[in-house]
Amino acid sequence: MQAPHQVYMKFSLHIMLATLVAIGLVIAGCTTPGPSAEPEVTILYTRGTGPMPTLLATDQIDGYIAWQPFVEVAPLAGIGKVLAYSGDLPPAGKWQNHPCCVFAARQDAIENSPDLTNALTAALVLSTRYIEQHPNESAEIVADWLAGKGNFTYGDISVSSVEVLQRAFPTVKFVNPPTDDWKRDQLEFVYAQRELGLLSGSLMSSTDPESLDLLFDSRPYYAAAAMIESGTIITPPAQTRQVGVGYLLSDHHAALFVAVKNWQYFEETYGIAIKPRDLTASRPEIADLMVNGQPVAELKLISADAGPQLMQLAATNTIAYALVGNPPAIAAIDKDTPVKIIMAVNLEGSGVVIADDAPADDWESFVEWAESRSAQGKPVIIAAPGKGSIQDVLIRSALEESGLSVKEG
Repeated sequence: MQAPHQVYMKFSLHIMLATLVAIGLVIAGCTTPGPSAEPEVTILYTRGTGPMPTLLATDQIDGYIAWQPFVEVAPLAGIGKVLAYSGDLPPAGKWQNHPCCVFAARQDAIENSPDLTNALTAALVLSTRYIEQHPNESAEIVADWLAGKGNFTYGDISVSSVEVLQRAFPTVKFVNPPTDDWKRDQLEFVYAQRELGLLSGSLMSSTDPESLDLLFDSRPYYAAAAMIESGTIITPPAQTRQVGVGYLLSDHHAALFVAVKNWQYFEETYGIAIKPRDLTASRPEIADLMVNGQPVAELKLISADAGPQLMQLAATNTIAYALVGNPPAIAAIDKDTPVKIIMAVNLEGSGVVIADDAPADDWESFVEWAESRSAQGKPVIIAAPGKGSIQDVLIRSALEESGLSVKEG
C-alpha cells in the first residue's frame, strides 16, 4: 500500500507563527490523526464491481464489498479471503435474510400496460422457481451469461466462471413473494439511508405506512401468482414500442438470465417465454416476450454497472422495468422517480473480501486492524460499487455500528 501524502514545511518565522501554522494544518486535516482521533475507514467507489479484484491483487485497496459472484473470485484466485457474508455483518442478526435485489417498474408501465407487467412478472417468478429446483444448471447458465462459461479475467487474474458461480449460488437466496415481513425489512434500509444522509426527499421524514405506500405496488406479483396458479397466462396487447429491461451483471439477477436462456422450456411448459432474437449469443440484448405463442413485446435487455445507473435509466424512461438493488430503488423513489417495487428477486448474496495476508479473520479482528491502521495514519481502504448501492449501505452501517467513521476516497 502507498503511504498517505506527507507535508513538509520549513519554518523561519517566530515560534509563535510556527505554532499557528501547525494548528492550521491540524484543522485542515493535513497531519496524521492523533491517538484521540476517531478511527476511520476509507470507502473507494469503483463504478461497479469489475475493477475490484485487480485493485485488490495490486495492493491498491485492502478489501472490497461486492455482490456475488465477485465475492468468490478472490479466494479462488488466491488474492483474498471472505471476511463476512452480508447476512453476518453487524449488528448481530440485523442483516440476516436482508432484502437485496427487487423487481421494479415505472408507474406508467404498471398503470398503462398492466397485462404486460403481470406477464413479465410471471416469467420471472417461474424462472425463480426453476432456479430453486435446478441450482447447478442455473449456475452454469449464469456463468454462460456473465462469461460465456469461460474464465473471469482481471489483468493477471483468471478463474473459472462455472466454479465461481457454483460457490456463489448457495450464498444467494432466490425468492419473490412481497410479504409484509419482507416489506417491513425494507424499512431497515430506509432508516439506514436516512442515518447516512442518503435520503433528502419524500422518504426523509415519512412515517412507516407512508414509506410503504411510496415504495411498493405488489398488484402485478399477485396477478402473476394467480395466473400461474390457474395455469393460464393472459396474453397482453402487442406493444408498438420497444420495452427496456435493466439489470446488473450479477448472479442476483439469475431469474432473468435463466428465463432467457431456457426460454423453450418455459414456453412449452407454461406458455410464456422471453425468447432471445440471437439464439447463439451468450448475453442477448434483444428478446421477444412470448405469451401463448404470440410475440407481445420486443424487450431491450440493458446492463449497468450499478443500481443508481439503472434508476437513472428509469428516470429518463430508457427502461420501464429493472432488476435492481433495493437501496438504489429507495433512493430513486425518495427523489420522486416514478417507480414502484413489485417483488423480491433475492435475499442476501453480498460479502466483504479482504487481502489474503490481512491480519483479520473475522469482523472483530478486522475492526482491531482498522483501528490500528487508522492510528498510524493509513486507514484501511475498502472498495464499494457505488454510493447508495446496497453494498455501500451495508458496509457503512457495519462500520459505524463498530465505531469506525467513514471517509470517502
